[in-house]
Amino acid sequence: MTYAPDEPELRDRLMAPTAGGTAWRCLRCGAFVTGGEHGGGPAAAAPLVRRGKEIRSELILRVFAVERFLRFLVIGVAAYGVWWFKYDQAAVQRAYNNALPAIRALYQDLGYDVSHSRLLVLVNHALTISPRWITLLTIGLPVYAVIELVEGIGLWQGRRWGEYFAMIATSVFLPFEVWELARGHITWLKVAAFVINLLLVIYLAWTRRLFGVRGGKPAYDARLRTESVIEMEQAALAAVTATPGQPHQAGPAIQPEPAEPAVAPALSTAPHTQAAPPGPPRPDTPERPSPPT
Repeated sequence: MTYAPDEPELRDRLMAPTAGGTAWRCLRCGAFVTGGEHGGGPAAAAPLVRRGKEIRSELILRVFAVERFLRFLVIGVAAYGVWWFKYDQAAVQRAYNNALPAIRALYQDLGYDVSHSRLLVLVNHALTISPRWITLLTIGLPVYAVIELVEGIGLWQGRRWGEYFAMIATSVFLPFEVWELARGHITWLKVAAFVINLLLVIYLAWTRRLFGVRGGKPAYDARLRTESVIEMEQAALAAVTATPGQPHQAGPAIQPEPAEPAVAPALSTAPHTQAAPPGPPRPDTPERPSPPT
């Protein structure tokens, strides 16, 4: 992700001539790469690129996106099966009646009691479901599959709208999952789905600051700007232009103290006395011989 700002000094700090052409500094990794800039304009209009911790957070969201894609495939297959059952219920019933003896024999060979098989109970319940519920499932399952697909695409691309959509869609189904578990219909699959959905909602609200959490979108954009390569280069450029040639010193400047005016030696006001004439040299002080000529 490269960007060419209109400001000349900042533009010079983000580009470098090379043998392979002009290299621009990547706003994501900070390295200089050739191939031309991806965009240009004022520095204030530069894209806010996720870096460092935000990239790791984006990878976690992609894990949730893969789980959404798997849900889309499973629910899509179930939607197709319900649609096929709705429009050819008689053929499905005949196929099940023809395969039931072989299924019973297989269960007996494996040592299982057919009457306690959850799979057969589920199939028998599905064959006796009312046409009204079949119609609702025919409409609801494809819609639910499309919702999971949109969630996966939004989370995979790391778009803000995708994060909002995933949080809203997931939060809507949480009360139904809690109600289903409270009724005593507890399975490891339902518990796992509930835990994943709850973690996704909490993670999106906390890390992406959705719906005003932790300052909302302004605080999230401010965090991205503090890690922006352009913002750091602007700060460095401002520091250089503010104090050229010397390091910047914080705090107020210290004014030099004024020099004291020269004071002429004061004249003595004592009465003048004449100095005594010099006397003979002291005997304990030898005279220094004069040097030879």
